[in-house]
Amino acid sequence: MKKIEAIIQPHKLDAVKEALIGIGVEGITISEVRGHGRQKGHTETYRGAEYTVDLLPKVKVEIFVPDARVESIVAALSSAARSGKIGDGKIFISSIDEAVRIRNDERGEGVL
Repeated sequence: MKKIEAIIQPHKLDAVKEALIGIGVEGITISEVRGHGRQKGHTETYRGAEYTVDLLPKVKVEIFVPDARVESIVAALSSAARSGKIGDGKIFISSIDEAVRIRNDERGEGVL
């Protein structure tokens, strides 16, 4: 089993959800997060004062999947989230040792 985490631009969330639903992904978790990558934020002017916005709003998408589905899900995520500009985000893939369904203590890929 794998955990796929994607940090994406907030305006790409609907496209990413549609792409994942389109390939049959049933369960996703979405979190609103803040952060920055290489761009280190940007400066803005408000009422004549300039200030730095160094933590930009992002969306974190988490998906737990069987090993066989990883490549198709990563392809769908990256194509739906891509704008070609800096700050599009990142995808991280981690191994999951075990999963347990709380309701009945079922274990393994069956709980996904």
